[in-house]
Amino acid sequence: QVQLEESGGGLVEAGDSLRLSCIVSGRTFTTAAGWFRQAPGKEREFVAGIMRSSGSTRYTDSVKGRFTISRDNAKNTVYLQMNSLKPEDTAVYYCAASNRNNIVPPVTPRLYDYWGQGTQVTVSS
Repeated sequence: QVQLEESGGGLVEAGDSLRLSCIVSGRTFTTAAGWFRQAPGKEREFVAGIMRSSGSTRYTDSVKGRFTISRDNAKNTVYLQMNSLKPEDTAVYYCAASNRNNIVPPVTPRLYDYWGQGTQVTVSS
């Protein structure tokens, strides 16, 4: 079994930065990790993903140039650096891991096998 624990959320002002961390423990052979977010009344959406071995990344258009996903395999940790935050970035952010035979980070939630509990990010205007 794999467990994921997010941290780093909080309340910030527009333009500020936050770094989310996700520690992956347990049977940690996973092929890809991703960050998703879900705002009240909206569906969970893909934010960014990264391949464990190659480090190849993928982003949703709305965060390109502002967010950076990275991983430290030695620490089994995935990060999401969020810069130039906007009020529309407000959501619960979830870390997810996939152990499927992925070539690129999946964008569909159902292709991720393990999920964290989420961390709240609130950006005030």
